[in-house]
Amino acid sequence: MGAGVTPARRRLYSPLPPCSTPARMNRLIDRMPAGARGPAWMILSCFAFATMWGLIRLASRDLSPFVLVFYRNAFGLLALTPMLLRNPGLMVTSRLPVHVRRATSGIIATYCTFYAVSNAPMAVALAINYSAPLFATVGAVLFLGEKIHGRRIGAVLVGFAGVLVVLRPGSMPMTPGIAAAMISAVTTAFSLVAIKQLVGSDDSRSVTVWSFVLMLPVSAAVALFWWKWPAPETWPLLVAIGICAAVGQLSMSRAFQLSEATAVMPYDFVRFGLVTLIGITMFDERLDAFTLIGGALVIGSTIYLAYREAVVARSLRPASQVADRAL
Repeated sequence: MGAGVTPARRRLYSPLPPCSTPARMNRLIDRMPAGARGPAWMILSCFAFATMWGLIRLASRDLSPFVLVFYRNAFGLLALTPMLLRNPGLMVTSRLPVHVRRATSGIIATYCTFYAVSNAPMAVALAINYSAPLFATVGAVLFLGEKIHGRRIGAVLVGFAGVLVVLRPGSMPMTPGIAAAMISAVTTAFSLVAIKQLVGSDDSRSVTVWSFVLMLPVSAAVALFWWKWPAPETWPLLVAIGICAAVGQLSMSRAFQLSEATAVMPYDFVRFGLVTLIGITMFDERLDAFTLIGGALVIGSTIYLAYREAVVARSLRPASQVADRAL
């Protein structure tokens, strides 16, 4: 396990089975030095999520984003089924209300993200989406009673300043796609707060699976209002969207399982670069300096918030765990 994993986290989690991600990639990463595994999983999640965004834009030419969310959940859950069969106790939980709360905010965030990707410049939508941890920090203070001090307040303010740089109020029109990206960031923050409550007791794989299970019937009902059968050439895109969603979420969970957030968060810049490249090369989007600068401010502030959270967590860690880490 990576250097950032405490004994309690070692007991809580077990390695992902080979069927949950491509077996060859799973074996390749497991052969890497311990300190490189967390970043490698994070980079894999970046490729999965960036690919998914490109596929969403392509599939939205045929189907409504509200229908795409249903297929994302259906094929994503299908991709997770082998893992469920290998781990029959994975769905056992005593915290179903928290899972429901996470899924409720998660499905709103997913709808808004899919709509934003379909109707706004992808790099802009992603830069706004990166502000979710900033809203989550505020939510943790308001709903979980966490205390926030000067440095973290400063990081939050810098992050929100980055959002303003991206949006350039008065210069960039507030289109429905941009508005959806903003709502996605806020609702994603509520999901992050719920996940923070869950990962202390539930396996991260369970948290991922429950989100797909709870979101599937709701997305099926909503999809009926925009229902249209996909064209034959759209089906492979839909299957790939579901697989990318499942692989991306599991890979990111694995990254945070193996390493502290401060060790893997900087690698999320890869996702920003990939999404920007996809937008430019596939959809003729322009490279916007304001988006790059604002996105860098937002991402930098979230990395610093992760660093401060790790510092605080280490200062509160029992002496016995500190001693164990030193061995």
